[in-house]
Amino acid sequence: MNTEQPLALLGGLTPSQFMKRHWQKKPLLVRNAIPNFVPCVGRTELVALAGQEGVESRLIVDSPRGWKMKHGPFPKRSLPPFSQKKWTFLVQGVDLHHDGVHALMQQFRFVPDARLDDVMISYASDGGGVGPHFDSYDVFLLQAHGQRRWRIGRNKDLTLQSGVPLKILQNFEAEEEFVLNPGDMLYLPPKYAHDGVAEGECMTWSIGFRAPQEGELARELLLGLADEAFEGVGDALYRDPKQAAVSSSAAIPPALGDFARQVLDKALKNPHLLDSLLGEYLTEPKANVWFDIADKEPDLSEGVQLDRRTKMMYDDRHVFINGESFRVGGGDARLLRQLADNRSLSASSCAKLSESASEALLDWMASTWLKPLEK
Repeated sequence: MNTEQPLALLGGLTPSQFMKRHWQKKPLLVRNAIPNFVPCVGRTELVALAGQEGVESRLIVDSPRGWKMKHGPFPKRSLPPFSQKKWTFLVQGVDLHHDGVHALMQQFRFVPDARLDDVMISYASDGGGVGPHFDSYDVFLLQAHGQRRWRIGRNKDLTLQSGVPLKILQNFEAEEEFVLNPGDMLYLPPKYAHDGVAEGECMTWSIGFRAPQEGELARELLLGLADEAFEGVGDALYRDPKQAAVSSSAAIPPALGDFARQVLDKALKNPHLLDSLLGEYLTEPKANVWFDIADKEPDLSEGVQLDRRTKMMYDDRHVFINGESFRVGGGDARLLRQLADNRSLSASSCAKLSESASEALLDWMASTWLKPLEK
């Protein structure tokens, strides 16, 4: 992607200007971000998705008795009448299930894939919303159908209401207000409070970006280290030939504590192990994603493209795909990075891969991580 090319999507800013001025800093309202936008997913398709097993969805109703929330799947008959006011349903990860939504998400790849998460689509009847709240991640709110009124503010008080099933702010104070029409878009950085209410029937697409929490990331990396520990550290036994006789037998010897610290230092000594574990973690498919076995013999002669559910990234020494890492170099590294960046590789480029790299691509095709390049 050319990061110096002005984009209508960003209100005429280049990706470089947007990242410098707005990313994680301040909101941006873009009128007509996608001119003449016609959503490729309508209400009927969204309802059908919300009724499927393996698709994450929620139903939220603002009733006279207070907020109510249910998790899907939702058969169509279980949803309120579309004429009823103040309800909404949200379908997460629509890009995993629809090629058109996945294609739209590619417009936001001026942000690293390691941060790009998914597209959530919300349908709301008149007055529907989820209450004033904040997100812990960056989000682009693209209006797809109808109108939604957004109120936003830099709330310092992030106290939540008690006794409600949603994370609704107790003391929301709006500083700005906008009505978004189809094709309009609002970017909000993390923890920027906002409240969106449908004015008539509407649909909003939320392009979200994940930000790993310290504790979550530490847990995943440590679990990975645990899997690699025996091979990476070895099986040498603790020895204490100079251990003196003790009168306090329950006290842990300081030398044993030193041995434990040395073991961890040794486990972390490989400078590339954490990089490998991080790449595997970042490309791990979501829990509700699974792949079938290909129904025909894999073939690279037509070129290949990544399945929309496949995550592929790389660093200086590895490529990562769907939670697995591969050490690469030379021409293979250049071509596989091209596959990750472009999400496709031509037949002529596939022909230049080494035998081992070609075998890897054939294995990925057999697992339906890749598919033949569409003409």
